[in-house]
Amino acid sequence: MRFNSAERRRSPRIHLQIPMFVRGVDGQGGEFLELTKTLDVSATGAFLASPRRLSADHTVHLTIPAPPPTSSGRVPPETPPILARVRRQVQADDVYLVGVEFVRPLD
Repeated sequence: MRFNSAERRRSPRIHLQIPMFVRGVDGQGGEFLELTKTLDVSATGAFLASPRRLSADHTVHLTIPAPPPTSSGRVPPETPPILARVRRQVQADDVYLVGVEFVRPLD
């Protein structure tokens, strides 16, 4: 299930599945951390498959899991979380398809 294909995009989508941790606060005020994955990504947002329903317009932190840092120091130890706002979602069987917009576009 996809959203309206006639929508205008500010940047092209790349169909790419990336494991992603989503951290935020649910509708009852409880903090959560869920492992999800992207279905596609662009410089301005992502389309996620999430086991949890997310609240529209709420801000979430997205973090890409990474292996432990190398001893050489040439690879950064972690990628800082990406701040994103939930823009839309639809339930598809046992998963929620969630469109998020990054607060700051990716470089």
